Amino acid sequence: MRPACTATQVIDDARVRVTRFDFAPGAETGWHRHGFDYVITTLTDCEMLLEEPGGGSRQVTIPAGTAYRRTEGVEHNVVNAGTAPMSFVEVELK
Repeated sequence: MRPACTATQVIDDARVRVTRFDFAPGAETGWHRHGFDYVITTLTDCEMLLEEPGGGSRQVTIPAGTAYRRTEGVEHNVVNAGTAPMSFVEVELK
């Protein structure tokens, strides 16, 4: 069993939900499905293990300061696969 990351809600209003995620090495979000389109901005270099439905997984490294977006419906578990803490901010578009 992996430790859980820390999710700190910054904004939650009628238009957006903004959450900061902080991960110790080996920490995870837990399995979840995104109910909204969303944008991620990395605060640190992020070495992510993305576990996907059906047993698949992939590892990605996203440099600090990078932003990317995904659409509603993405389902996964995000794990800090690195040896350093990692952090990112997620903005969900309601």
